[in-house]
Amino acid sequence: MTSPVSAPDTAAVQAGAAADQRWAAVSAPHGTAALRHTHWLDAEPRAYEGAPGLWHGEDGRVVGTGLPGEPTDVTLSAGEHVDVGPLRLKAINRGGAPALRVFDPETPGRTSLRGILSFPHDEAWAIPGVFHPAAEGQSIVIESVDGYERVEPAVGTIALEVGGEPVELTVWGDLDDELEAVIADGTSNVDAYRFRFLPIEVPAADGSVTVDFNRAYLPPCAFSDHYVCPLPPLNNRLAVRVEAGERIADRA
Repeated sequence: MTSPVSAPDTAAVQAGAAADQRWAAVSAPHGTAALRHTHWLDAEPRAYEGAPGLWHGEDGRVVGTGLPGEPTDVTLSAGEHVDVGPLRLKAINRGGAPALRVFDPETPGRTSLRGILSFPHDEAWAIPGVFHPAAEGQSIVIESVDGYERVEPAVGTIALEVGGEPVELTVWGDLDDELEAVIADGTSNVDAYRFRFLPIEVPAADGSVTVDFNRAYLPPCAFSDHYVCPLPPLNNRLAVRVEAGERIADRA
């Protein structure tokens, strides 16, 4: 007698596909873990570690001179890149300050990476909450790991209970697309990286929203010290252990 074949677990299949895509984005030759340098530029062309040619900033853009295989200057706006041999040279801009990022497939941060360790998926960590929009004209200060601060229009907060404790998560993002919080918790610097990013679906019209901590993921800073990730606001630093989502980079 033939045993019945069970239907595939759709949620598990989707989770596995998402994990594969996430790993590909992090571990690719020019992926998240391949960042070797971030160089903040001024108007003076000069050589920078790991980057061929001379580089300077001009009108918020990144300009390279004397690159191998490039007969003329290369000008990159934020988000644009040029590949030189195995390297990818990419421009960013923060508050009008241009910087050059050097992605190198051979950087130890990538070659030593074996995987991303996560907590087991647990539906109990999908917690209902209520979104409270910020008052018109309200702003928040977002601090980055290097001490840089930027002021952004406030979006709002989400009230919920985590581990029996009331929490008011500060969120930012687009109410027409997706919200995001930066969180730390009782696992931070113990069983997990010091903070994590948490995407949150857009609340319903009545403000109801589910905060699924299983979606928490490691910031780029967990894979390279040369990123400038935002830190969690004080009220997003939870005492409870949030044993859900990604927790740490697995290295050889």
